[in-house]
Amino acid sequence: MQEYIYLQSIGQDSHRFSDDMKRPLLLGGIVIPDEIGLAGNSDADVILHALTNALSGLSTVVILGPVTDEMCRNGITDSREYVRKALSTLGDIELLHLSFTVEGKKPKLYPYLSEIRSSIAELTGLSLESVAITATSGEDLTAFGRGEGIQVFCLASARYPL
Repeated sequence: MQEYIYLQSIGQDSHRFSDDMKRPLLLGGIVIPDEIGLAGNSDADVILHALTNALSGLSTVVILGPVTDEMCRNGITDSREYVRKALSTLGDIELLHLSFTVEGKKPKLYPYLSEIRSSIAELTGLSLESVAITATSGEDLTAFGRGEGIQVFCLASARYPL
């Protein structure tokens, strides 16, 4: 019988809203219509950035920062590519489950959660049942709760064969 070490990693990211009123809002690889996008060098998909950081925590290979800065300089600003890069560092680590918490006064995400979950499941190769997302308004208690940006935490669960 195969034995495993079970791993968990937390990834976090946050972005403020852009001053560019025409910048699209991307969350989990999905365009959220009629909303102002987030500021950043890339597409600023804060959900996928938190996922990238969580995957980096599993593999111990840092992707956001030096690797993605170089990718941006080469014109690669699609955060799905950052996730793919992080996934490629996992080796024998098997990703089992992802749980996201999104904090922001806007937009209201409930109508988009199913589509975002599907996008992340397809990107990571997980089943839809293995991708969970909750959202909170933040109740005006933080900059995110006041509508200045969006913050995301991602808990990645995985296993590694002994």
